[in-house]
Amino acid sequence: MRPLGGGFFFERTEFLVIESLSRYFQLREHGSSVRNELLGGATTFAATAYIIVVNPAILHFAGIPVGPSTVATILTCVCGTLLMGLYANRPIAVAPYMGENAFLAFGLAALGISWQLRLGAVFVSGAIFLVITLLGIRGWLADSLSPSMKHSFAAGIGLFLAFIGLYQTGIVTSFVEGMPVAAAISPEAADGLDKPQVIAKPAVPLKIGNLRDPKVLLALFGLVMTATLMARRVPGAILLGIVVTAAAGYAIGVGTQPTGIVALPFVGEYSLAPIAGQLDIAGTLTPHFLPILLTLFVMSFLDTLGTLVGIGAAGNLLDKDGNFPDIRKPMLVDAATCMIGATLGTSTSGAYIESAAGVREGARTGLAAVVTALLFAATLFFIPLVQPLQSLGYAYGPALVIVGCMMMSGVRKIDFDEPTEAIPAFMTLALVVFTYNVANGLTAGLILHPLLKLLTGRFRELNLGIVVLAAICVAYYVVGLPH
Repeated sequence: MRPLGGGFFFERTEFLVIESLSRYFQLREHGSSVRNELLGGATTFAATAYIIVVNPAILHFAGIPVGPSTVATILTCVCGTLLMGLYANRPIAVAPYMGENAFLAFGLAALGISWQLRLGAVFVSGAIFLVITLLGIRGWLADSLSPSMKHSFAAGIGLFLAFIGLYQTGIVTSFVEGMPVAAAISPEAADGLDKPQVIAKPAVPLKIGNLRDPKVLLALFGLVMTATLMARRVPGAILLGIVVTAAAGYAIGVGTQPTGIVALPFVGEYSLAPIAGQLDIAGTLTPHFLPILLTLFVMSFLDTLGTLVGIGAAGNLLDKDGNFPDIRKPMLVDAATCMIGATLGTSTSGAYIESAAGVREGARTGLAAVVTALLFAATLFFIPLVQPLQSLGYAYGPALVIVGCMMMSGVRKIDFDEPTEAIPAFMTLALVVFTYNVANGLTAGLILHPLLKLLTGRFRELNLGIVVLAAICVAYYVVGLPH
């Protein structure tokens, strides 16, 4: 018989831990393993960690101090992602949304609204989400969409991800980048000193990036390497691509060096005291605030719905009707996280589409989300070390392009033989990308779909849910603040 030594004890403990994790997260039922979940969770973290730097930088324009905002961002990611893993059992990271943060920082700037009121609006919208989710209305609205529209959401967000990756890496850039200021001024504006100096609409909005820029070349290297690794079915291809490309960047001196390594959270410049609990809820409960609440509602609802469908499509998690199974739980999580994040001092949060990177690496359960949350928690003590992540777009950008490509597979399930399905789906894809705003594309598709059905005499194919969604989307354009 084998002696009951230390080796046996540790092997037995490891076995019990793995079995416990397998039972709790139902790994076998989802065709996954602890290894896949660890790898997927780490990949999701690598693809989403940029939010730690980018979100506070954007919210700073609203007057929210960067140090406390960084801690609030991380804590929101930790709380929301843990809830997603432990309660909803989904491999999805939760973080402050890009787009919603820009809306709070820039879209409301002209209205002169304090950041305390803006955070109050985030809290109220989260509370509304919580109520309608508990009542089953949110899930009912999500299930009312036609299969073509659902798959257009996934494909549109895939294109959006790819566009973000191409733009952040510099492979694609703005047509006005590098132009002298005078060249960007319209002839009409330059004709007289009494006329406003405005930037003209360029004939071509985008162009190829600077292919001599080392960061762009690194991004192309990362893109080709990651694609090759995936084609060869190398485990962890996306994460490996991010790590190797980042290391190559530091090796040739294009990575930003950290100003420090360790810093204590909750004290000094990283104290939460200046922003936590400072939100103004009462001030948002007035009629003139309705357009702001409506805009946040539509953006967050459609971002979450599109994200869940997109991630589900990336990991074959959707059912035969294209629905995300048991969608109520993840929707409850993002509603709760909105309220938590606003209380801590950050913007609207929800399911993050970059989680598709981890799903493509094999993540299928909440264990991956727990791994992601723990990695976010670790960054609380290494904020100076992770701040240079903002300069590593050349490393994580290629991963977004690859994941976006994988998500395009849903296009095959759009009914292109039926114009009343194909045209709204196409407009969804196009406007998500060309307006750089998920909500704009999804609202346009949700309005056009029932409108075409009505105009072609096919109104019997509509249901009450899609009509309600269309009405909400019309209100978004009429009295909301589309941007």
